[in-house]
Amino acid sequence: MTDFFQFEADFVDSLRCIPMQVRCKLDTCGIKLKLSDWNQMTTAERRALVELPCTTETEIQSYREHIQQLILQRTGIPATKLPIEPHPAWLDSATVPPSLQEKAQELGVTLTEQHWAALTPLQRFALIKLSRPGHESKNFKRAITEFDLL
Repeated sequence: MTDFFQFEADFVDSLRCIPMQVRCKLDTCGIKLKLSDWNQMTTAERRALVELPCTTETEIQSYREHIQQLILQRTGIPATKLPIEPHPAWLDSATVPPSLQEKAQELGVTLTEQHWAALTPLQRFALIKLSRPGHESKNFKRAITEFDLL
């Protein structure tokens, strides 16, 4: 999984920001990664976090151990662990999260169950993350447009 979204195009070459696919892997393995910690990593280390798989239980455990080691090496502080959602909303293709639906309606968009089911899990993850308070609305709108939901 090394696909980047168009709305990430301004930083994927340098990987100066954490791309959605890495954010998804972090949520999957239960590790918090601050942007300041990400920026202490080398480009090769960041690229490895993009490219390493994190789907099966073995891959998730391996990814978790790798990122914990990197954070400790770069910052001297152990990684912060996050609770792992047993049934993440982005893997549920049948139910549009109400908070996401509300955010989409602010743009005049109604997300149907058919729209939601047609998205990839990573696209659903991105929409959920971008719809949370504190994220720039411009990227949410860009994602909605990129995913042909407008």
